[in-house]
Amino acid sequence: MLNRILGAAAVAAFAIGTSVSANADSCSGHDHVGGTVIGGVTGGVIGGAVTHGSVGGVVGGAVLGGLAGNQIARSSDCHRHRHYARHYYYDRYGHKHYYTTAYRSR
Repeated sequence: MLNRILGAAAVAAFAIGTSVSANADSCSGHDHVGGTVIGGVTGGVIGGAVTHGSVGGVVGGAVLGGLAGNQIARSSDCHRHRHYARHYYYDRYGHKHYYTTAYRSR
């Protein structure tokens, strides 16, 4: 039992240490440390449960979970902004009519 607790503590320290590389991206300007840490801890717990407490399984799960958490946080942050463009046209009587279209920035 002590080995599992130490393994979970090592995974948490490893996830926090590797989350420093989750710098701000060019899309939103935010860092994604929260997603990386949550993914790393969750991946470590799942990896430990699947391999019955093996250190390799815990570390492998933490690394894969951290990468997945970072990418999920990055994709959900960058693709939620919607921009609107305002256009207009003239009808046959010379009246100006406005309408808006939505598009996503990339």
